[in-house]
Amino acid sequence: MSAYTVSKPALMPGNDDTEFRAFIQNFLAFSSRVAQCRAGFGARIGLSGIAYTTLISIAHLQGEEGVGVTRLAEHLHLSGAFVTIEVNKLVADGLVAKRRHERDRRRVLLSLTAEGSQSLVGLRPVLARVNDALFDCLSAEEFRILSGLMARLVPCGDRATALLDTLDETPETAPTSA
Repeated sequence: MSAYTVSKPALMPGNDDTEFRAFIQNFLAFSSRVAQCRAGFGARIGLSGIAYTTLISIAHLQGEEGVGVTRLAEHLHLSGAFVTIEVNKLVADGLVAKRRHERDRRRVLLSLTAEGSQSLVGLRPVLARVNDALFDCLSAEEFRILSGLMARLVPCGDRATALLDTLDETPETAPTSA
């Protein structure tokens, strides 16, 4: 294949896309492992991976007052509509409580129920061991760097997916008729 998959010089340290393609494959492999862990955490408490992520995010964000759906959606980098669907499942399962905000009656605040909290407490030993193993190869400084890079990559991913949605088909990728 003669055409490169990137054109930005910073992504072509060897003047070709070999390192970029290797990076993408490693990134995808690691992302898959993280998704498997998330699904495994959820399965241990009878939830899907995304339901587990929603539940633990509520736990971390709820504070004394609870957390709003908008804040939760921003944290998860998901749409408010999708998060609402997931939250409603957790409410139906008795793991999350919803209540109206005292001052702004349009807002809903979310918090864990006692059952929701207990389900996460039981997971703590597993979470710590698995998360430690996921990032075992990183030093504290490398973890800080990677964490900062990931935070910067999310908006890049948003822009890339938006771009992909707007690009017209080119003659090379347009379907051919028989």
